[in-house]
Amino acid sequence: MYGNDRIYKKVEIIGVSKNGIEAAIQAAVQKAGETLENLSWFEVEEVHGHVGADGKVSEYQVVLKAAFQLKQ
Repeated sequence: MYGNDRIYKKVEIIGVSKNGIEAAIQAAVQKAGETLENLSWFEVEEVHGHVGADGKVSEYQVVLKAAFQLKQ
């Protein structure tokens, strides 16, 4: 399949986790893979977080662009 012309569409998704940035990425990519056919790659656009009342990071938020290949 590689070497042939291909067309992709990018969508923006946001992953959220209390367990870190990587967990937020994994959550977003996993859900995207369940709902988008031919998911191919992702890129991290932004990283955000929430600070709880105790002054500690309570949540990580990662904005991703995920791409999937359009059917030929």
